[in-house]
Amino acid sequence: MYKILKREGRAKRAELTTVHGVIQTPVFMNVGTVAAIKGAVSSEDLEQIGTQVELSNTYHLHVRPGDEVIKRLGGLHKFMLWNRPILTDSGGFQVFSLASLRKIKEEGVYFHSHIDGRKIFMGPEESMRIQSNLGSTIAMAFDECPSSTAERSYVQASVDRTARWLERCKKEMIRLNGLEDTINPQQMLFGINQGAIFDDIRIEHAKRISELELDGYAIGGLAVGETHEQMYHVLEETVPYLPVEKPVYLMGVGTPANILEAVERGVDFFDCVYPTRNGRHGHLYTNHGKINLFNAQYELDERPIEEGCGCPVCRKGYSRAYIRHLLKAKEMLGMRFCVLHNLYFYNMMMAEIREALDAGEFAAYKKKKLEGL
Repeated sequence: MYKILKREGRAKRAELTTVHGVIQTPVFMNVGTVAAIKGAVSSEDLEQIGTQVELSNTYHLHVRPGDEVIKRLGGLHKFMLWNRPILTDSGGFQVFSLASLRKIKEEGVYFHSHIDGRKIFMGPEESMRIQSNLGSTIAMAFDECPSSTAERSYVQASVDRTARWLERCKKEMIRLNGLEDTINPQQMLFGINQGAIFDDIRIEHAKRISELELDGYAIGGLAVGETHEQMYHVLEETVPYLPVEKPVYLMGVGTPANILEAVERGVDFFDCVYPTRNGRHGHLYTNHGKINLFNAQYELDERPIEEGCGCPVCRKGYSRAYIRHLLKAKEMLGMRFCVLHNLYFYNMMMAEIREALDAGEFAAYKKKKLEGL
């Protein structure tokens, strides 16, 4: 159940009740593609830094260790000892981005594994079955993510097929949720809006998928090469045509600035690899902009990453100089510290956004935060 608690313009402050707990939105989902956050961050760590939702990937877990293996071990929650909500991405994006050899047909996609080259077929029903085996809280519909630079005729045909695939996803999920041995019979389904940067295709697709009365709706195919302005424009045009009483998820986005702009345009859910990927390379988020610990200026810097930060690394007082040394020495601990800090920064920013919306002060908060960043 999704309940809007506060509105400020198009921005929404809400909560989504799931079988694995209540998600307070707007929310940033911490990305653990293969059931682990890159950078040696445990489920216990995620709880400590205020993570509400962990995100894992259907394609990667299907290839290794195998969704059947995870089902036999009791599902993804039990497998990674995480008792809060999990969203699984359908694998669609990976099939189209990782698989160089692929054949798209109406039934689904034939492609070769990027790990061992074996031939795999995935379509709407297969994606739903894999996600049912994983037992995630929220499953994403199987879709094609056309390039933002693709020709209009290709995008239109792709979106039409994605709409037909979504109907098959819904039908299969209803069937799976009714089986006796299903790990999570209350698994939710989010549909995905596509259409590259063509407003009319996006809007028409949003209207079409809204009729299916799903648990939530995502906007896919952004942050894949278009400008920030184009992304914001697509959100402005498309979000009003998705059901306001359902959560909206902007897939794969983004920077703190992207998130603030998207919240203002009505988005509830976010995920992005930036905080973990940047952290592993010594790029750290602070309220005064990003810093790169590989810069020589931090060699003798005894300060924490950010004064006043409540993350486990800053709270303990580990210095920039020490963390820089760890990174340069290629010690895993350095990466772990940086990832923990960055994820905490993102999670806390979302908490601040929720507080600002609760107080009716989001516009002022956004302005101040952007100036600081």
